[in-house]
Parts: sequence; structure tokens; C-alpha cells
Amino acid sequence: MSNWMKRINAALIDQNSRVYEPLVVDHKRKLFTHFAGDVLEIGPGTGANLSWYPPGIHWIGVEPNSYMHPYLHRTATRLNMSIHILNTTAEQLDIQDSTIDVAVATLVLCSVQDPMCTLHEIRRVLKPGGRFVFIEHVAAPQGTLMRRFQHTIQPMWGICADGCHVTRETWRLVEQVGFKSVKIEHFCLPLSIVGPHIAGTAIK
Repeated sequence: MSNWMKRINAALIDQNSRVYEPLVVDHKRKLFTHFAGDVLEIGPGTGANLSWYPPGIHWIGVEPNSYMHPYLHRTATRLNMSIHILNTTAEQLDIQDSTIDVAVATLVLCSVQDPMCTLHEIRRVLKPGGRFVFIEHVAAPQGTLMRRFQHTIQPMWGICADGCHVTRETWRLVEQVGFKSVKIEHFCLPLSIVGPHIAGTAIK
């Protein structure tokens, strides 16, 4: 993706979060609890989740789009929060094994190049008993009109939305990666082709 497209994508994500966040606030209220220690966020974008983290954590964000970084720093400054941003990809985390207490991903597994590799990396860096918390839009159920529409629009959608995939069955990947326990809730938001969602927690 060109630099100007990355810049536009950062601005759009910042704007869209103002619409999206009120729709998932109840899910975040349930999932974003008891955070402590080292917290890794994959693809934090412009910082929509930063306000959910309690004081005293060590926050690390993996964000390869450098045009997101000013938004992250601005939000962190407003929250009086110290952050550390890694300008790398989620498929190859520059983090030691078993060092992270909590990993977070919201609306990012749809756009990473290799979601299974990313999930294996998340599991690798989590401490035994560490939590992976996620909220993601996913494919609609097989055989539905929405699923057919998602399949039809995917090629153009992927180009316009920074590699986003609306047909990924992300819940299956989370279940297959080898976590000790996985709890997933399926729900739907009024967001057309990105309405089908999952939210949940996986324990290493």
C-alpha cells in the first residue's frame, strides 16, 4: 500500500472508530477487565482501546502503519499513559516467549496477511495462563445471502480496505491454534457486510 493510502486509512480508522466504539462498548466492558502487567495489542490503529487499560500496565502496540503512530501518541498523552510502539508485523513479533500477560486484538485479524501465523505468535509470547482477548468481524454463516454478498465483494473490498477480509472464519482459527481454553460469542452489528462479529477470550 502506498504512503498516501496508509495516511488516508489512518484518518478513516480514526473517524470510523467514533461510530464503531459505541456499538461494542458492552462487549469491551465484559472482556477488558483485570488487565495487569505486560499488555500486547496487535494492530492498535489510532488507539481506540487505550482508554480501557488501567494505570500501571506496560503497554506494547504492534502497528506497522506509521501514520497511525501520531494518533496513538496523541491519545496516550491525553490519557497520561506511557506506550511503546513496535513498527513490525504481527506474523513475526519481536518479543520473547512467554513474557506477555494479556494480548488484545480488535478488528485486526481480518487484515493480517497470515492470521494463523499471527495467532501462533500471540500464543507463543503469552505467559502460561495468559489471556488473549479479541473482538473481530467475521464471515457470515455459510449459505446465507450475506455470506454470498461478502464473497462477491471481497476482491474490491480487500483493495479499498487495506487488505481486509470479510470472509474469514476467524473463530475456527482461534479454536485450532492450541489454546488451553477458548470462549467465543457470535453476534451481529448493524454494519452491513462487516456486521457479523465474534468476541471472546482464549487462555494459554
